[in-house]
Amino acid sequence: MAIAHRRIGTGPVRVIVLHDWFGTCANWGSVLDYLDPEEFSYAFLDYRGYGERRNVPGRYDLPEIADDVLELADGLGWETFSLLGHSMGGKAIQQVLVRAPERIEKLIGLAPVPAAPYEMDGTTRALFYGAAEDPEKRRVILDLVTGNRASRHWVQRMVAHSLDVSRPEAFAAYLASWQPLDLSSAVKGSTVPVLVLVGEYDLALTADVMRATWQAWYPNCRIRTLAGAGHYPPHETPVAFATEVEAFLRA
Repeated sequence: MAIAHRRIGTGPVRVIVLHDWFGTCANWGSVLDYLDPEEFSYAFLDYRGYGERRNVPGRYDLPEIADDVLELADGLGWETFSLLGHSMGGKAIQQVLVRAPERIEKLIGLAPVPAAPYEMDGTTRALFYGAAEDPEKRRVILDLVTGNRASRHWVQRMVAHSLDVSRPEAFAAYLASWQPLDLSSAVKGSTVPVLVLVGEYDLALTADVMRATWQAWYPNCRIRTLAGAGHYPPHETPVAFATEVEAFLRA
């Protein structure tokens, strides 16, 4: 039996979806209403310590996420599949690729953390590493990555959701895993088809960052900028996001 997950669609194109540091499998905005359920099968996984798996114990690191992805795929009977990862999930899908390259059809990174260590100055490090215990730091991060333009109510809802559905120790441990981890030498030269989607107003994970990292390491990588969005296109521009994803998967 497959581990707990959210399933959308029964189509032949199979995709495992990994959420961001703040989110869960349920926190993908209204884009869930616009995914094609006849052509695609999406399996949304919560990390240990998050959402439906909040009480599942673990190490709370990216290698463990990769183990769970492969266990989920086995439970679903998916020998091969594509991966979609948002932000921290973008680095996690690369960990899966390193673990089982022969099983991965395509990668889609949504505002994805690159494979190399994510460099932080002292101020940024204090902000991120303090966010596990400080809701205001979570608010500042969310406001930053959406270009200081999202409504106060939406940002507050995102902060509240992250506090409600994740264990503080899991939130902290995942950051300590993805931020310093270096997978760049392991993924460099991989010929897997890759689509990287970035929001026009994302002030952290920009198109320039993606060109210097993802496109430098993956020869079959294309980058698309989503107009009108920051770090959360599934919330901000859901139809455009779904259209880009499914066009790439269909090609």
